[in-house]
Amino acid sequence: MFRKFILVLALFTILSPTWAQKKAKNPKNIILMIGDGMGVSQIYAGMVGNYGNLNLEKFKVIGFQKNQATNNFVTDSAAGATALACGVKTYNGAIGVDENGNAVPTILEIAENNGLATGLVATCSITHATPASFISHQASRSLDENIALDFLNTDIDVFIGGGRKFFANRTDGLNLIDSLKNRSYQIANTIEEVQQIKSGKLAAFLAETQQDKFSEGRGDELVKSTEVALNLLKTNKKGMFLMIEGSQIDWAGHANDTKYIVDEMIDFDNTIGKVLEFAAKDRNTLVIVTADHETGGFSINKGDTKTGMVEGKFTTGSHTGVMIPVFAYGPGSEAFAGFYENDEIFHKMIKAYKFKK
Repeated sequence: MFRKFILVLALFTILSPTWAQKKAKNPKNIILMIGDGMGVSQIYAGMVGNYGNLNLEKFKVIGFQKNQATNNFVTDSAAGATALACGVKTYNGAIGVDENGNAVPTILEIAENNGLATGLVATCSITHATPASFISHQASRSLDENIALDFLNTDIDVFIGGGRKFFANRTDGLNLIDSLKNRSYQIANTIEEVQQIKSGKLAAFLAETQQDKFSEGRGDELVKSTEVALNLLKTNKKGMFLMIEGSQIDWAGHANDTKYIVDEMIDFDNTIGKVLEFAAKDRNTLVIVTADHETGGFSINKGDTKTGMVEGKFTTGSHTGVMIPVFAYGPGSEAFAGFYENDEIFHKMIKAYKFKK
């Protein structure tokens, strides 16, 4: 009887990777995915526009985070991302600093100090508010050239986005591209060049400032960039921290453009699908998907999953203060259920890694 029980348990473990995965208490890798400006309505618009399906539906652990800044009920991307990256609430515009302007270590810097591989991928300038908050410490998000300099204060392994201008065509005359080459970074300027990199450190600039819309030439660069980043970072036996941003969901909300939202949301979700494939195979990766805030006060008035038609309405051209969903998958995911402040996501990641800050 006992032997039969052991056989059944072994078969259940083999046939149920999700069950086995939940039994792993602590992840080696954390992949944080931020859909900038992505609220519940943006998610559902993407789902309807994709004929009723999104990879996000595969997540079983779902929570909500409250995202207010210290000086405003409605946060901007800088304060919102700093809370996620550093575990402190701060004022709008702050990059990696607390409300008094003091630099606070980021999850990326802490992971690096613990020997992990690190990376940033975005569909905007890599010096823009969200990616900047994970690697830089500046009083204002507008200081792109200062933020670019801060990249040289870390040993980040991979970063892919726009913003070549802030590294190569600076007002101070410095050429940070040469500085990166001197630090053994391979430089890529197109997605084709990115895909040719199979090992080592990578700095990729896919636009002079900001990348194009998905529908206007960018295409599936985010999916391809993510695949390359994962392949480069997974070689570190200690693990990785990777932040991936679907940046332009926010811009679509600012533009009050429903089709733009749907296109960018589906692109981000396709990237989520690739990350989930990696995590399911690896079985030691925690995936977290959330946003910094919602943009546009977006609602859906009509839709049709058979045709992918979505009719949206907006209350503002700016951000709103509504709660933001958090999706988690993999070892340690259960900690992300429930309601909590946005800065708690940082502390939950630190605990999942078992880091001593």
